[in-house]
Amino acid sequence: MDNQRQPSDPYILTGRNPIREALKNGRDLEKLMVQRGELSGSAREIVSMAKEKKIMVQVVDKSRLDEIAPQHQGLIAFASAYQYSTVESMLSLAAERNEPPFLILLDGITDPHNLGAVIRTAECAGAHGVIVPLHRSVGLTPAAVKASAGAVEYMKVARVSNLNQCIEELKKRNIWVYAVTMNGVDYRKVRFQGGTALVVGAEGEGISLLTEKKCDERISLPLKGKIDSLNASVAAGIMMYAVMNQRGE
Repeated sequence: MDNQRQPSDPYILTGRNPIREALKNGRDLEKLMVQRGELSGSAREIVSMAKEKKIMVQVVDKSRLDEIAPQHQGLIAFASAYQYSTVESMLSLAAERNEPPFLILLDGITDPHNLGAVIRTAECAGAHGVIVPLHRSVGLTPAAVKASAGAVEYMKVARVSNLNQCIEELKKRNIWVYAVTMNGVDYRKVRFQGGTALVVGAEGEGISLLTEKKCDERISLPLKGKIDSLNASVAAGIMMYAVMNQRGE
């Protein structure tokens, strides 16, 4: 039985029983940190459960776990600050509204404030959902939820294990996928008609090469200043409103 005191942060779970119960009850977890080295039977079971549920498992040194919570029993889980939705639910929402799907996909966005800002703008621009990948991306952490300024209550956010597979599925649904890049067509010359998905990458790094190749078209924002890129959430916001304006909202 786990008798140790839990950390004051309600989104940090320590002790094998609390983490196991969270997994059994379907609580969304951002990641599971596991102490490097030989795992006992119960720890192996928990890691296996996490992997089955497509939760990121990160192997770290004991000292890293000690920094977060001294009495960790070799495992620390970080719970999501809000429940995730699904891509299917987003498409169902679009159908209910009798609107072409309008989705935002984020690739490599690791700043929770950027994610929160994107969620907030997506809600204001009438998008049906925001999609983030399991790896190389921030999820619904407390900071991201706070940065959304309440928009997460109204905007569906889904987490997918493979962003490229998600893009392929969207294309099968007749949704045109646009990569927001530095070397695409001027967005002002693009007609956003029908189902639309915007893929936005991290500032500086941009969209991964393979993901960019999966997209139907590359579009760009013109830049006249000396800085060669915009903040990811700002670029996403401009593109979202371009789509909204063309839809006559």
